[in-house]
Amino acid sequence: MTPYSLAFYVDVVTTGTVLGLRPTDPPDRVTEVLGAGFAENDHGGVGMFRDYGLAEFHWHRSGTDRPWSGHHFTLQVHRLAHRDRTLVNPAIRARHGRFAPRLRFAKLQRLLERRGVPLVEVPESEGNAPYYRTFLQPASRVSVSVIGTYGEYSTPEGLRVGDVYSIGAPMTDEEVEHRVSRAARRRQAPSA
Repeated sequence: MTPYSLAFYVDVVTTGTVLGLRPTDPPDRVTEVLGAGFAENDHGGVGMFRDYGLAEFHWHRSGTDRPWSGHHFTLQVHRLAHRDRTLVNPAIRARHGRFAPRLRFAKLQRLLERRGVPLVEVPESEGNAPYYRTFLQPASRVSVSVIGTYGEYSTPEGLRVGDVYSIGAPMTDEEVEHRVSRAARRRQAPSA
């Protein structure tokens, strides 16, 4: 992995942005930075996401006559395992070079710790545990999803335990609280 692509991931986790784009930025601003090479998916005129290969940006609005409101972005890091060099958006590639097919969580975490940027583990949603683990950077609200254990039909081929699956923002306080309370209820439930 090039140091430039690692710098990209560190910047995303530290700042909560992709090339300076915030999760709340409108579609035209994202296209201005990432270009017009995207696939657009519309959900009834009130939800939309644009797939730029590695990066996806999501928006919603209260009605078809209302402006789009940025909801979140996700870096689909697992897609790199397919070794498709065109997957990384040209704007990202121009700035950060080539990307390796896998991102090791331990390496990313070590680089972040050296910069004083901690990641804390939050409980995984019930349907994804134990196959995935989620870590949160509290200041930027960025979450990092990591392969926790192998599952034949639960984890993608081409990734190993400890590889980053995705990086997204923002993870809200409400989502963290929901995960924590569900994990507490599961621990308190009587075993069968």
